[in-house]
Amino acid sequence: MKILAIDTSSAICSAAVCEDSKLISEININTQNTHSEILLPSVERLLKLSDLKIDDIDLFACAAGPGSFTGVRIGAATVKGLAFARNKPCAAVSSVEALAVNLSCFNGILCPVINARRMYVYNAVFFCKDGIYQRLTPDRLISIGELERELENYRAQYDRDIYLSGDGYELCAENFTHTDIKNNLYLSRKLSLQSAYSIGLAALTMYNRRQTVSDRDILPSYLRPSQAERERKEKSDAE
Repeated sequence: MKILAIDTSSAICSAAVCEDSKLISEININTQNTHSEILLPSVERLLKLSDLKIDDIDLFACAAGPGSFTGVRIGAATVKGLAFARNKPCAAVSSVEALAVNLSCFNGILCPVINARRMYVYNAVFFCKDGIYQRLTPDRLISIGELERELENYRAQYDRDIYLSGDGYELCAENFTHTDIKNNLYLSRKLSLQSAYSIGLAALTMYNRRQTVSDRDILPSYLRPSQAERERKEKSDAE
């Protein structure tokens, strides 16, 4: 099965082509250019380098959030457009679960964190053993303090190290106060970055579990109102 996977939920624009779980090719761009400018040219280049056409793709996958509102919308819209009229399945992959896939080589508590500003992160917690991970929480918006207290409980329960990934890592590492937690955080800088290959691996799992959808049914997951909506509400409340 050939999978085209994209992740535009963060500052990195990532696209990958997989043959089942095997990576064929991947492009990662971390510049100031907007995803709307570079995503489709990257996909075209990726397919050409892989000696494939869009009709050769069996499964289309995107990071459906949480993450950047604009980035998530661009990724979802692109997959919808590419899959439209081809009658091919799509996978709307959780951004935080894809970050957990990055860390599935470790045994322990996997804690992907995406910076949501104002001392909050988008997060889910997973426990991984021998490459098999299981969810301990749903995707959620959580404060740094609340997450630290929760990780204390998980560390006591599982007696395992904690592995963080995502662009919220430094925010957590700087603001966690519990010594035992701070001394048991591990991160590989490379594994902390969003990767379309991880989106493809998660999409393959979803396909095998029959959790794919049509292009019409891809729904972004934002978990919170946009900044414009929040500011509008704050202004309304103040008035």
